[in-house]
Order: sequence, then structure tokens, then C-alpha cells
Amino acid sequence: MKITLLSRWTLLLLLCIGFNAGAASTTATATFAGGCFWCMEPPFDKLEGVISTTSGYSGGTQKDPTYKQVSRGGTGHVEVIQIVYDPNKVSYAELLDVFWHNIDPTRVDGQFCDYGNQYRSEIFYHNAEQQQLAEQSRTALVELKPFEKPVLTEITRASVFYPAEDYHQDYYKKNPVRYKFYRYGCGRDSRLEELWGKNNAD
Repeated sequence: MKITLLSRWTLLLLLCIGFNAGAASTTATATFAGGCFWCMEPPFDKLEGVISTTSGYSGGTQKDPTYKQVSRGGTGHVEVIQIVYDPNKVSYAELLDVFWHNIDPTRVDGQFCDYGNQYRSEIFYHNAEQQQLAEQSRTALVELKPFEKPVLTEITRASVFYPAEDYHQDYYKKNPVRYKFYRYGCGRDSRLEELWGKNNAD
């Protein structure tokens, strides 16, 4: 049953990709929140057409927030990654597909072992086309009903992005052992397998 649902999900996303067929020969930006930003960089870094991923904070009102401020809550900010990509090589719809398969869209109070609004899942769109594609992808997921719980991921207009401190950037490359220990201990991959099946997450 899960394979059938995922196949239908993929077909619907391919239809969405059509909206990006006429992408210009410039770079574009995408911003996603999926819990710990350390864990959201790797699945996008491996995509052909992704130029860079930067961990940071967005969605709140506090100017120049620090990791300590965001992680304890109250700033309104959420941990995000900002992706610069070549739309001629990878479409926004394809980025959305990777995003969904690397989060738990049924959680509103965090992601995996990280609790709090600062770890919520969210799509920050940068233009009307991204908004349309994001809403279509969420609607497709809701209609397929692959989960027992409802899809709670928010879709919001992008606001000011604040890059995180240097030691957070490419953390999985700089500290591979600590990264793998954290990811395993957080139960991220086991939960993603429950939601999406094997070989669907990073």
C-alpha cells in the first residue's frame, strides 16, 4: 500500500514540475525548515543543480538572532536552510519532494527529538510560483492521506534570513562522528522510514 501511495505522490509532483519547465538561466533561492538544520543540508547538497546550502534562522522578529536565543524559544524564528540552486538543473518541485521526504509533516511542535516551535516544519516561499507549487504539493499529500495524522507543515512568505554561526555550516562534514551520533540518537531515520519507507530519506 505504501509503495502505491508513494508512486501516486511522485506522479503528482511530476505534474507540479511542469510549472518550472521554463526556468530562467539564473540562480534561485529556496528556504525550508525541517527541524535541526544540520540534518537538512545533506539531502540537498547531493542534488545536481544545488549550488549552496546555508543553515540559519528566519520567520521571527528579533534582529540578528543567535543560536542560543533561537534554540531556547521565544524569538519566533525557526531553524532553516537556505538553498541557492540552478533552476535549469533542478526544479523547485524537485526540492519540495526532497523536503517532504526528510521531515515529519505530522508534527507541529518540533521535529523528531527536537521540541518547540523553533523546530517546526515550514516552507518559506520567495515568489508566487513557489507558493503555488508548495501549496499544490501539500494538497497532493493531504489528498493521498499516507499518514494517520494530518499534515501540519506551514507555508509562509519568506522574510529576513539570518545565517547561523560558522560552526553550524556543513556540520555533517566538519564533525561527521558527532553528526551521525546526534542523528541516530534523535531517531530521525527510523521515523522517516516509518513515514516514507526505506531509501526515501537521506
